[in-house]
Amino acid sequence: MAYGSVFASGLFAGKVVLITGGGSGIGRCVAHELAALGAHTVLLGRKAETLQAVADEITQDGGAASFHVCDIRQEEVVKQTVSAVVERHGHIDGLVNNAGGQYMTPLEAISAKGWDAVISTNLTGGFLMARECFVQSMNKHGGAIVNIVADIWGSMPGMGHSGAARAGMVSFTETAAIEWAGRGVRVNAVAPGYIASSGMDKYPLEAGPMLREMARTVPIGRFGTEAETSAGIVFLLSPAASFISGSTLRIDAARPQVRMGWPMRVASKEVQQRAAIKPFDGFHRAQTPKVFQVETPTNKE
Repeated sequence: MAYGSVFASGLFAGKVVLITGGGSGIGRCVAHELAALGAHTVLLGRKAETLQAVADEITQDGGAASFHVCDIRQEEVVKQTVSAVVERHGHIDGLVNNAGGQYMTPLEAISAKGWDAVISTNLTGGFLMARECFVQSMNKHGGAIVNIVADIWGSMPGMGHSGAARAGMVSFTETAAIEWAGRGVRVNAVAPGYIASSGMDKYPLEAGPMLREMARTVPIGRFGTEAETSAGIVFLLSPAASFISGSTLRIDAARPQVRMGWPMRVASKEVQQRAAIKPFDGFHRAQTPKVFQVETPTNKE
């Protein structure tokens, strides 16, 4: 089987795209789609074994991929990693700032160390990656950057450290789009809503029931797929988005528009199969999060 992308074959032929957090979840999916479209995907992350596994998958599927172990929170490591990629490939055409992480806790229980760790991963690390890709390559050759943020509209109760970092990344996206436009660089963001990604498996088991119920708060009645998120990212990297910069593309099925006092009219299972909102499952190697593999009255329907 091959990736079922909606984009033209060979669209990214000859392009080199870095993907942070490329060893799992949305990052893994994006890497597969870009490779299927002809790009050489460079996977970055902290665990060599997971990066190697994804690189092997891509190679088995006929694509091109390599990887570097890189902690994006460490400035010198980021500089050295980007330098190694430029030395090997000569240029960097795209960056997907996908790496991130947080944990669920109320504000009053967040320590300074915990706060700093989440800010470093979700904001500082993305800045360092974007800056180095610009300074070491895109400043001369142009390029496109997509920063992955989150559904921060209405803020993020229970994960205030992540909400603050993601809001900061939206602001950074808008600033970089202005400052770097003169060098032929576009900078955008993608804000995924409730996406059925392996990242959900990092939450504690007791969060399972809550996660499974979250689909009932989405107007179209389901979670999004990794492939639906990847399609938005790939579009923003593509030539078709050449006049789009400084924007944040929400991929959330109108979830933030849910308002108190407005009766929820969640799409039924039958309606969910209509063409306009039917799940797009182009990722041939997609893996269902463990939290959705548990048989419950909700997901047996």
